[in-house]
Amino acid sequence: MKNKKKTPTFEETAKAYLSNTQLRRNIGHATHTIREKRETVVGEMPDWEILREAGSQLKKRVMRHLDDYLLQLEASVQEAGGKVHWAGDAEEANRIIADLVKEQQAEEVVKVKSITTDEIGLNQALAGEGIRALETDLAELIVQLAEDEPSHILVPAIHKNRSEIRELFRKKLNQQELSDRPEDLAEAARLYLRKKFLNAKVGISGANFAVADTGTVAVVESEGNGRMCTTLPETLITVMGIEKIIPRWRDFEVFMQLLPRSSTAERMNPYNSFWTGVTEGDGPREFHLVLLDNGRTNVLADEVGRQTLNCIRCSACLNVCPVYERTGGHAYNSVYPGPIGAILTPQLRGLDDEGAASLPYASTLCGACYEVCPVKINIPEVLVHLRGKIVDRKKREGGLKTKTDPEHVGMRWMGRAFTKRSRYERAQKIARLGQKIFVRDGTISNLPGELSGWTAMRDLKPIPKQTFREWWGDRDE
Repeated sequence: MKNKKKTPTFEETAKAYLSNTQLRRNIGHATHTIREKRETVVGEMPDWEILREAGSQLKKRVMRHLDDYLLQLEASVQEAGGKVHWAGDAEEANRIIADLVKEQQAEEVVKVKSITTDEIGLNQALAGEGIRALETDLAELIVQLAEDEPSHILVPAIHKNRSEIRELFRKKLNQQELSDRPEDLAEAARLYLRKKFLNAKVGISGANFAVADTGTVAVVESEGNGRMCTTLPETLITVMGIEKIIPRWRDFEVFMQLLPRSSTAERMNPYNSFWTGVTEGDGPREFHLVLLDNGRTNVLADEVGRQTLNCIRCSACLNVCPVYERTGGHAYNSVYPGPIGAILTPQLRGLDDEGAASLPYASTLCGACYEVCPVKINIPEVLVHLRGKIVDRKKREGGLKTKTDPEHVGMRWMGRAFTKRSRYERAQKIARLGQKIFVRDGTISNLPGELSGWTAMRDLKPIPKQTFREWWGDRDE
């Protein structure tokens, strides 16, 4: 049996965050606001479901022919004057980027928000080489100044309110007279960052999309910092997961409608930057595209799990998830929190990572995430698939005592009951009789043993005195 990594599990960390009432208020307010706005702008689109299906089919095509599209993208970028680097894992990617920055003799780089660089720990790797990576997205800047970790894919500082940000800026940016008005907080960040943009030799970006047949890379954002990072420095380095490809330029017609409505609840992002290689006298003089695998080909090999790679990082699933709303993103111990993180992180890290292996259970399987996903990733299906792989792994390694584990025994008996009508009806009658000792004031609020974790947070309705079949039988009589 292999030695398992001792990273914290979701269950271990979630307890602390559940007790933080301020955190829950901050996240609850933010997610409800985004969710309501999204419903409005999506409701304007009579062909929304057609767009979702188009986006889903395009991403499925990319996954089926990813090897061909990657080679086509490489050729297109090189033809346009850019350079392509292939990185098998985080260590290789960080080494490539650090070497490129050192070639420019830069001690500081400016970054537009990139969750892929968070995935590989780029900022820490650059710091180890004496290079400071400055986050320029407002929320990422807040997280960086607070020496904190992002808690949301789209809104990394969603767990902080205005008062907390004001105190942070007063301390870190020496803005003693600062108010907590959003416009004043944004202005303080703008003044701080403007000098950084003008002096930067190297900019680092992520990529929302890259077009295989033209070599065009796209970043969409709402603050303008991305435009500054990708145009002002002499050298631009883009770090992109290999799954972020779209086949043709015209495919933007689909994704530029799906992404903003699902992410920021806007009809279009205020800043949409597209660049193709390098152009004399316009923008950076060098462009480097780092294509990152870091476990993605392993995900691609799983027929059920590969749909995870269709994700366009909109974060709509986080904003509707009842689990994420109550725990926040830090409980997931991953740069990919929420429902998408619960299926992506275990596949990227591997199920031998205890923390990652706990994430598929961080869900109620309510299906809300599937309903809002703009590219129709069936997240509940992948969650159940991964849970099955985890159970099978435990069986093989002797870590699951099938005869004594309470949950496994309970599921086995339920399985037997559901396979035969007479057993099912008998189980209903037994449950109806057995529940009498637990019903108080018309509800069940205190179940024993393993089930107590459920009733500790919510009440259950008792089993009805009459089942549907019994009612239907009486009706016929």
